[in-house]
Amino acid sequence: MAKAQEQPIRITTAAEGREVDIAKRQKRYLIAMSIRTVCFVGAVITATQGWHWVWPFFMVAAIFLPYVGVVMANAANTKGQTELDLLDTHYHHNELE
Repeated sequence: MAKAQEQPIRITTAAEGREVDIAKRQKRYLIAMSIRTVCFVGAVITATQGWHWVWPFFMVAAIFLPYVGVVMANAANTKGQTELDLLDTHYHHNELE
């Protein structure tokens, strides 16, 4: 039984380079931590100015944003099978035979 010819990687489904991926992750994390810092400073300012009903919202955001930032930074950009691949008649899986 002859081995089926490997399908070439399409440019639309190829993953980005490692440096580009790391740079995007660092940027997302930096944005999330900047928003967290703004929320924390906002909580301190609103608490000292007598807006006691606002500062808990800022503190909740400041507490949960590190988790969100880490999850966003660790989210891998994996390109998989897209709708266009499903419609392509030349797309072929050897495992299905």
